[in-house]
Amino acid sequence: MIEPWRYQLHVEVWVLLLAVVGMGLYVSRVLQPKAVAAGDPPITKRQKAWFVGGVLLLWVASDWPLHDISERYLYSLHMVQHLLLTFVMPPMFWLAMPSWLARLLVPPSTRSDAILRRVAKPIIAGLIYNGIVVFTHWSVVVNTSIRVGAFHYLVHFVVVTSAFVMWLPVCSPWKEHRLSPMGQCIYLFMMSILPTVPGAWLSLSGAPLYEVYDTMPRLWGISVLEDQQIAGLFMKVGGGAYLWAVIIAIFFRWGIGQQSSNRRGPEPASEPEPVLVAPQVRSGGQPRLSQP
Repeated sequence: MIEPWRYQLHVEVWVLLLAVVGMGLYVSRVLQPKAVAAGDPPITKRQKAWFVGGVLLLWVASDWPLHDISERYLYSLHMVQHLLLTFVMPPMFWLAMPSWLARLLVPPSTRSDAILRRVAKPIIAGLIYNGIVVFTHWSVVVNTSIRVGAFHYLVHFVVVTSAFVMWLPVCSPWKEHRLSPMGQCIYLFMMSILPTVPGAWLSLSGAPLYEVYDTMPRLWGISVLEDQQIAGLFMKVGGGAYLWAVIIAIFFRWGIGQQSSNRRGPEPASEPEPVLVAPQVRSGGQPRLSQP
């Protein structure tokens, strides 16, 4: 029976959402007062907005109806789900994280900091994400993930984790791992090109690649081959267009910042502050401070 709009409660999704919201409240109400008291800036309204947006997007991409239709009927919507979870959600959560929280989670000069420094390098981050994307498009992985629920969630966890790594050079809360604006544009340009390989593989294939979707009931008159080709177009064109939009936003924001700096001109030289040196004792016995 074809029932694409039949509601189904996904308890595991709501547990995840409540856990994420609970962690956000704990950071805001328990950790933030201690961090701000130590001199760190408080969580801004923009960071709170990014966090709320990330939670909402996680809910939309993981719950009914998108999850149900993508798992039972259409691989193309499964691709939309993955694009939301990898291209849109991770940067929102990175932008929501204040730098003091990032330093608290990964203290400097620790083993975890050494691992972060390695995986945050642009080439490594890009290879990790794209290698996992290629792996998850292997027919055995797709067929197994649809048939075995636990494996499906494992695949999602690995893909989303690799996506968080992929976005580190662009919007990491550890600013030392961010590329320059032009570097970010070049990096995202490369990220927009690499997914065209599996996308073209899906779009140009003349036969269904995934047996599990070939056995599912067809929805809205879309054949299994058309569904697969649409998924490839979403990956190649949709994902690329989104990354190009981010590139344009970064470039224009950088350009506006450069123009503002040029209009302001060089900062006026500040008067050198006197440097206090060791007191000298006059003949009268009164010490005085001299300046170099």
